[in-house]
Amino acid sequence: MSDETVTVVGKESVGKSELVASLTGDRPTASNFRGTTVRAERYSTGGYTFVDTPGIVLDADTEGTRAALEALGEEEKVMLVVPATDIDEDLNDLLPLVEGRVGSIVVTFWDKVEDDEGARAALDKLEETAGVPVTAVDARNVDRVAADGGTGAVQDESERLLNSVDEAGVFPDSPGTQVGWGIEPPATVFEWDYVGPWVSVALLLLPTAVAVWFANSVAGEVSPIVDGWIEPLITWSSGLPEPFSTVLSSDYGLLSMGPFLFVWAGPTMLIFAVVLGVYKNTGLVTRITVALHPYMRRIGLTGRDLVRVVMGFGCNVPAVVNTRSCSDCTRKTTISAISFGSACSYQFPATLAVFATVGMAWLVVPYVALLAVTTLIYVGVIAPREAREASLFIDRRNFLSLPDPRAIGREAWSALREFFLKALPVFVLITFVAALLDRVGAIDTAGSVLGPVMSAFALPAETALVVVLASVRKDGIALFTSEDTAVAALSPLEVLVAVYLAGVLLPCLVTAFTVAREVSARYALVLMARQAVAAVVFSLVIAWGGRAVLSLL
Repeated sequence: MSDETVTVVGKESVGKSELVASLTGDRPTASNFRGTTVRAERYSTGGYTFVDTPGIVLDADTEGTRAALEALGEEEKVMLVVPATDIDEDLNDLLPLVEGRVGSIVVTFWDKVEDDEGARAALDKLEETAGVPVTAVDARNVDRVAADGGTGAVQDESERLLNSVDEAGVFPDSPGTQVGWGIEPPATVFEWDYVGPWVSVALLLLPTAVAVWFANSVAGEVSPIVDGWIEPLITWSSGLPEPFSTVLSSDYGLLSMGPFLFVWAGPTMLIFAVVLGVYKNTGLVTRITVALHPYMRRIGLTGRDLVRVVMGFGCNVPAVVNTRSCSDCTRKTTISAISFGSACSYQFPATLAVFATVGMAWLVVPYVALLAVTTLIYVGVIAPREAREASLFIDRRNFLSLPDPRAIGREAWSALREFFLKALPVFVLITFVAALLDRVGAIDTAGSVLGPVMSAFALPAETALVVVLASVRKDGIALFTSEDTAVAALSPLEVLVAVYLAGVLLPCLVTAFTVAREVSARYALVLMARQAVAAVVFSLVIAWGGRAVLSLL
């Protein structure tokens, strides 16, 4: 007998994921939601499969919201999750969307409500008028017992939740009554004028700072050791018949570039996953979103969109996929920002490796600053008018809480799964293609043709080859460490321009394929052409503007 499916629905940041994870004690598995493009997490426990759908965003017309609601089965049970801090508002907004379907209501953040007889009586009245079970829980700790009203009796919360699923009723179009309270989270530094946005920006940059620390103190030391282990394998594989020799042992082969994946890229991705997991689990990500939203609106993005762009530093693929919850009018702009400015877990550590190799580790500061500034300018230029003028409000604060190691572990697990199941196979494919192109001389030819063009950026012709390869796979930037590129002889400004141009000229093929799948192949081509033009213009300004400034000093 198959498990009974329960679809979990609610707004963003109401504790849906924590609820079902605590209830089931299960690690999530990701899949598309009933033939839609919506990615949903599945959790299983005895006899039930809970499908955690993306948070509903009613202040923006998003693909994720529409597809999730349209895919709800007419006879399928729904668990509607609302926060105790905003019960009336969320029920008024969401009940019309699930009207006529069978389900129950779960009230999260009950630990923020004083558990007195009056509050419980209000929920009992709500359950009576709505005609569906109403269960109040602390979503992070549903395995604990809770007092039942003023009787002093206790009952396991997980048992109460599963009973509410079994006793599900038909949702009305309105709650029929109001509980009559709203709980406003206390203000913090995020709400301070001027200070709050800067604190938010600093927190968004923290994963980058941790990644830089890791690169300088760990990866840089481990990399030579791993290279020493791999060298005998490269020597051995070079004697294999073609195409195995080329695919494994050439400069662009799997053995040559593979260690970089696990020494630099993988850990960088994990760093971003863990830090962002802490932000999401503690509620910091929502506070950051609210604090930066007014400023992002000026360039055609929202606070939510900016968080997706920062996610791209871990891996562009899930970041692009997560834009499904962006507003329709800002989604393509957000994807462009990710493609241009999110130095992913391949690109960013490769960049750090180059700076460290040439003895200019300090260049990471101007590099990140230039990347951020040029991305904001680029987004401001390409954002359509409707993206800047749309009335998109984000002002609902949430409560902050201590991090839950289990929830952070789930975030890290999800990121690792995406990394190994999606990014790694494409990495292997691109390695195969790049090695074969190198074997037939196509990469050298492209580098030779573009060599003279590098003079326009005040760079030697040898840098063209790396720029070409980095346009295929971002870890190709690491080839600047090769003696053949003569990068060690370049000035700090020239190193900065070379790395910047190689990083932003084109999105890697993984990102391009993801954009084509998520939007369309035509849009992916438009994005690549537009990004190439912007990258060339910015690189010229940095190269010659930097020279002019230095000449005045």
